[in-house]
Amino acid sequence: MLNILKELITQKRVLILGFGREGRSTLHRLLQAGGYAALAIADQADISSAVKDPSIQILSGPSYLDALDDYDLVFKSPGIVLPKDPSQYRCQITSQMEVFFLAYKKQIIGITGTKGKSTVTTLLYHILKESGRDTVLAGNIGIPAFDILEEIKADTRIICELSCHQLEYIHVSPHVAVLLNIHEEHLDHYKTMKNYIHAKQQIYLHQEPEDLLLCDLSSLPSKNYCRSQIYTVSDCFSTADVLLSGTRIRFEQGDFRIPAKEISLLGHHNHIDIAFDYAICHMLGLSDEEFEAALRTYEPLPHRLRYIGEREGVRFYDDSISTIGDTAIQALKSVPNVGSILIGGMDRGIEYDDLITYLSRDPVPHIILMADTGKRIYQEIQDRYPDFHGRERLLLVDTLKDAVTAAKTLTAPGTACVLSPAAASYGIFKNFEERGDVFRDLALNYQ
Repeated sequence: MLNILKELITQKRVLILGFGREGRSTLHRLLQAGGYAALAIADQADISSAVKDPSIQILSGPSYLDALDDYDLVFKSPGIVLPKDPSQYRCQITSQMEVFFLAYKKQIIGITGTKGKSTVTTLLYHILKESGRDTVLAGNIGIPAFDILEEIKADTRIICELSCHQLEYIHVSPHVAVLLNIHEEHLDHYKTMKNYIHAKQQIYLHQEPEDLLLCDLSSLPSKNYCRSQIYTVSDCFSTADVLLSGTRIRFEQGDFRIPAKEISLLGHHNHIDIAFDYAICHMLGLSDEEFEAALRTYEPLPHRLRYIGEREGVRFYDDSISTIGDTAIQALKSVPNVGSILIGGMDRGIEYDDLITYLSRDPVPHIILMADTGKRIYQEIQDRYPDFHGRERLLLVDTLKDAVTAAKTLTAPGTACVLSPAAASYGIFKNFEERGDVFRDLALNYQ
């Protein structure tokens, strides 16, 4: 790996764009590889105190993106929005993940999708690890790829969660690519669905005929854009290679029944995630017995439709990762006997028609709407949905604290209160994790 990196940077002026966790990881490996002509770091924040080497130039402040063409090679961190298309720069723009893929492509199982990628990634890693396979975890899960180099051997399976930002400008795809789904998301960054979809499609656009793609049947790519072997996954169409029917998964010679009442993953949407992992594990030669044993011991990640406790007879569920309408719908379908649902957050302009339609027919007694998107959903129901069933179920509040206070009063003992916001947390909380933590503390009287 370091040989590839050194060959890439030798006698070049190199810029690290963004100095968060991944940027720091990149700096560590660049210093290890050596051979560059000059090295600089650009970040909007003042990072001078974090960089001790006086030979490294620091570019900070509002104009930190202005000097890209002063360098030969730029390592861009995910999420940084370039002012121009990469083709308009003289410099070569790459990323830590792209270089990592160049080094380990054949060993990588890359997983992306609007929703479910963290569950599929961590569940697959857990099953392989519990079954005695040599495997490591990296990517959008919070582990920079350059941080795990010493753990990788020739036969190590590398499980990578990949965000759209990590894939956006990449020019190499993993040997096994998994595309779970694509929903309207991140339009504040990509502006159009076409741009967002293209970022997700990068996971397979550079695959070769010997590579594999598992994708939801609704996301099936044209053969004009995908050269790899395609395996489709569906819960509706019998023509799919991997078919989920209720709790039964069928793939090739495999026929597996999910022990739904004996595992921690709730709901049909999680069963689809399990179906993806079952197909991969089947390809890797795991037995159904190995798969089931590990599935039974998997614990869901925090803030993903997770039961967090009971207070005065009300069960509380944290689904703070929910940022689109479909996830709130899945939460209502998955949690038994919901007494109240909390919806709302930062308004990014996504459509809520499907969610509003579903809320109208769902029997949930209390729909508590909060923050900007809560206000918009409330107003859209008043203006555009005259036949909305049970308007008296709607309650509009300002904050999450107000929403939890109302839920404690309104939610009947023996039912559940679910936070599934269908909206981003930014501008209100640091991230969805903080939002979920605050909900837990308020719900269970920790603050």
